[in-house]
Parts: sequence; structure tokens; C-alpha cells
Amino acid sequence: MTESDSLPDHRAVARTAFLNGAGRGAVTLDPLPVDASFRRYFRLLGGARPMLLMDAPPPKEDVRPFIHIARHLADLGLSPPAVYEFDETQGFALIEDFGLDTYTRLLDAGAAEGPLFLAATQALVTLHTHDRGAAVEALPYDRVKLLDEATELPEWYGLGVTGKPLPANAIATFTGLWASLLDRMPPTDPGLVLLDYHVDNLMALPGRTGAAACGLLDFQDARIGPKPYDLLTLLRNERRGIDPALSDALYDHYIATARPADPDGFGLWYRVLAAQRYTKVLGRFARLTLRDGRDGYLRYLSRVVPLLEDALDAEPLLWPIRAQLDAMLPSWRVAPANDPAALRRRVSAG
Repeated sequence: MTESDSLPDHRAVARTAFLNGAGRGAVTLDPLPVDASFRRYFRLLGGARPMLLMDAPPPKEDVRPFIHIARHLADLGLSPPAVYEFDETQGFALIEDFGLDTYTRLLDAGAAEGPLFLAATQALVTLHTHDRGAAVEALPYDRVKLLDEATELPEWYGLGVTGKPLPANAIATFTGLWASLLDRMPPTDPGLVLLDYHVDNLMALPGRTGAAACGLLDFQDARIGPKPYDLLTLLRNERRGIDPALSDALYDHYIATARPADPDGFGLWYRVLAAQRYTKVLGRFARLTLRDGRDGYLRYLSRVVPLLEDALDAEPLLWPIRAQLDAMLPSWRVAPANDPAALRRRVSAG
């Protein structure tokens, strides 16, 4: 086995041992771009079958949830990558290689939005209407988790905007308003929430039809929670928007085909979770920049800010949260410039 970049010796040796044990010792590893986690993926070059190597180094990562959720999704008739070989202790898995046709790549090349997003919406319909869709062991995506995520905005985005930590009492008031709102929300039919259901993690699979035509990636952190979450992540994503008319049409298609028991309650959750996600994303992307040195995320903040502003304005139940955000962080609507090094220097100086 050879690798096309320089990697830490302890993982390179472990990778070689795993691939040798799986009968893939003669391949070359081509590293794929990294994401926000500690996982890495490598394309196997020179093998008889297209495969990817997932490297999920313990204790930072755990390969078992990916395998667990992948098998469950496949049992529902959906299209996660098949898992061929794995080593839970070392954190490796050989998985199906879907190729290069991520939604992002196809859209960048001029592909029509409609068929791609329809397949992805239909995959959610299948997941949410299957009688075993939520019959899988997974952590809850509940009030505690939603509040923890919302707090990332004042803790990290606030730090990025002002250069210093926000007052603890202001953060507590902000979190308390979110808690009060979530406590008043209508009951929701829980489903499996994949959490990062967007164009970077979806793939077009020629030769497959319906819901199976949408390849699913990056679902190892899936939880059991409100079904509207993945739909809004798909149709109102912070990284890449789609035509608003198409977004509305696909939302209507979902409602007509998935038939939630309480369509009005589903819609309310959809709007509130949109604001919660954008709140989380502002904080998360600031944290990835300031704490973790992941410089590719800062550029999205200027897009997320107006999305959060629109979401807060559109739902009256969110207006108290908007008012507290304005009071706590008056300049929140001005995202930091896309200069990660300068932002880190400013925070260090503060």
C-alpha cells in the first residue's frame, strides 16, 4: 500500500495492517477532503472493486455508529454505502465508493436542481413513513441537545463578533427563552434525524430509482428527534440555497406524501428548527474557526446571518429570542470578515 500524502505514522501503520488483513494491501490511498470531524476518507486506487477506506481514529471517533445506521438505512430500502470490512477497535471500515457525483459537484456543473432534490425529499418520505424508520438505537435529539446547540451562538459567535466572552447572565437569558419556546411546542412524531442532510452529503446514483437514487453520506451522528429537521436542512440549507419556489413545492410534496398527523404542528417545528439550526451553525462555524483552526467555515457566516434573521422575523414565537439576541449582541447581523487568522488574533488580544 502507498499513500499520496504525509500522515501520522501511527495511523499509517494501522491503516496498512487493516488493509493487508482485508486483502487490499496492494492499493494506493488517495485522501479525500476533510470535514469538521476527525474522520478521514481515502479512495482505494488499483483495487478490483471501487471502495473507500474510512479512518475514524479512537477515541476521537467511533466507527460503530456508521456501521449500525448504514445497515438500518439499507434495510429500509435507502442507499447508504455498503460496508464490506471493518475493525471497530482500530476504527477502520471499507465501504462502497459512490464515485464523484455529490449533489454539490453536479449542481456546480449545471445539473438541474429539481430531480436531485426530489430524490432526496423522497428518501426522507421513505425514512419517515416506514414502520421501522425510527426502530434503531440512537441518542435522542431532544430539548437538552437543542438547547446545548443554541448556546453555541452566544458562546462562540459572540466571541468572534466582540472579541471577548459575552456576560453569563445574557447567555442564560437567551438559553432560557429557547427553553421556554421548546417547552410550548406541540408534540412531534419522532423519527431518525440524519442531522447533516445537505448537498455535500448526498450523491446521485445512476441506475437506482426513487428514494434509492439518492446516496446517503455522513449519518453516523444520527439521533431520534423531530422529523422536520432533515427536511429543512435539505430545503433551506445554510451552505447552498435552492430556488425558493422549488423549496416550497418540495415541502408541499413531502406533506402530501408523508402525511404527518399534524401538518400545522409539523410546519411550526419546521420554522422553529430552522432558526435553531442557523443559531447553532453560527456558533459551530465560529467555534471550528476559533478553537479548531478549520478555516473553511468562516466564509459561510455571511450567508447564515440573513437566514437566521429571516427565520426569526417570520415566526412570532421567535420574536422574544430575536429581541434578546439584539440586546445581548447588537452587532450580530454583521458577520466577521472571511479572514480566520485576523479573527483569531482579535480574540486572543481581547
